[in-house]
Amino acid sequence: MSMVVVPRVEFLRLSHNGMGNHKIHWNSASWTMGMNSKSSSQTRKRDELSLKLSTPSVPQLGTSTSSDLHFDRQQPSDQEFNQENRMEFGRFVAREAVLDEEYWTAAWLRAESHWEDRTNERYVDSYKRKFADQEYNAIKRQCKGQNGQKFTCIVAVKREEKNVKRTVLKSVVGTLDLSIRYLLHGETFPGERVKAPLFCSINKTSTSRYGYVANLCVAKSARRQGIASNMLHFALESAKSNGVEQIFVHVHRSNRPAQELYQKLGFEMVEMASSQLVEDQTYLLLFQK
Repeated sequence: MSMVVVPRVEFLRLSHNGMGNHKIHWNSASWTMGMNSKSSSQTRKRDELSLKLSTPSVPQLGTSTSSDLHFDRQQPSDQEFNQENRMEFGRFVAREAVLDEEYWTAAWLRAESHWEDRTNERYVDSYKRKFADQEYNAIKRQCKGQNGQKFTCIVAVKREEKNVKRTVLKSVVGTLDLSIRYLLHGETFPGERVKAPLFCSINKTSTSRYGYVANLCVAKSARRQGIASNMLHFALESAKSNGVEQIFVHVHRSNRPAQELYQKLGFEMVEMASSQLVEDQTYLLLFQK
């Protein structure tokens, strides 16, 4: 019996510390194996193992985050985007997300918001990363549209400043989703429990078409600057430009600040939906054009 030492191999580990702060760590490891030099089968296993470990394993940024994403990508200038459908307010601009890096940053803001009150839990950073990857996948999938629905990821970004260069990660400070959908046959509001066949069909008429707002969140460092209300205003105007007269949103019953924000913009509670949403602890609010 002889001892074989597999050469030292280094593995790259990427960790995250808040928005856009990525740290790279190198972990080194080596293995010692007992081998019978007279055993040809064990020799083959040793060779195979050495071959597999000869190249450092560099994990991708999550299975859903493609290698095409560049986290040091500079935010393009306003002239490069040339978007007519946008709204400027203060030091920010609300518009439709265009870049994959903007989609991913929007997903990360959702993860930060979702785990905001649980920062002391173990492995919270890895949970946030998985959550962000799932949200990024969802955004990309929904943007393709299905069943006649239209989905838009809206972002608030810092306005361009002379001689100031920012990455996409540091430019996006807020996000929300706007969907243009159709009610199912028999529904008068989204998710209404009605006596209908098991497989309800979509009622594709102009009166059944509505807008739905979801996933509104603002970076903690950029709050109290009117970003949420201006993004909502932009979303409402975008829905109107698509011929939509009703825009819905679900709000948790304990989230008084959010309820006040929506009501300030003209949203009203859908009373008939309240009894059906008791279990979910949410209210359904409606903005009527």
